[in-house]
Amino acid sequence: MPKALVAYVRFTNRISRWVGYVVMYSIFAMMGVLLYATYAKAFLIPPIWALEVSQFMMVAYFLLGGAYSLLMNAHVRMDLLYGTWQPRTRLLVDAVTAVFLIAFLVMLLFGGVSSTLYALEYGERSYSAWRPAMAPIKIVMCVGILLTLMQAVAILIMDVARLRGLEIDDGLPAGDPPT
Repeated sequence: MPKALVAYVRFTNRISRWVGYVVMYSIFAMMGVLLYATYAKAFLIPPIWALEVSQFMMVAYFLLGGAYSLLMNAHVRMDLLYGTWQPRTRLLVDAVTAVFLIAFLVMLLFGGVSSTLYALEYGERSYSAWRPAMAPIKIVMCVGILLTLMQAVAILIMDVARLRGLEIDDGLPAGDPPT
């Protein structure tokens, strides 16, 4: 495998792992916001921002965790036939589906960038009573889609390498936090 592709795979895997670990622990911040909102609704004045902040945090959690999910092979897979196939057939099918995933993510990123530019240019705001700016969450959306796209390309490279009988090591021990 060319050194540039190996370097790309290692770089992308490290970024996906690092972002995944950071995002993984953001669930506690999300829980804190929801706990505060519940407490405030029961005993104080309900905050108008809590629902939208928790929704934005969930969007960030979901989209920024996409690359990590791909890296860890933790995504949902229809295992009706896949489990009975030979390893080489699985790799071939994985490579083909990675191409479709990459095409989908490119279209998604194109739409996300267009929407983000609109939000930045026109100062788009939510239609809620709180009316937060939409640009920050749309920027996070584009970053998450870009990271997932990068990881999908890295997975395609690793699948092609495996089909050729090569293995690309990301240089990180399995399961350890990034350094």
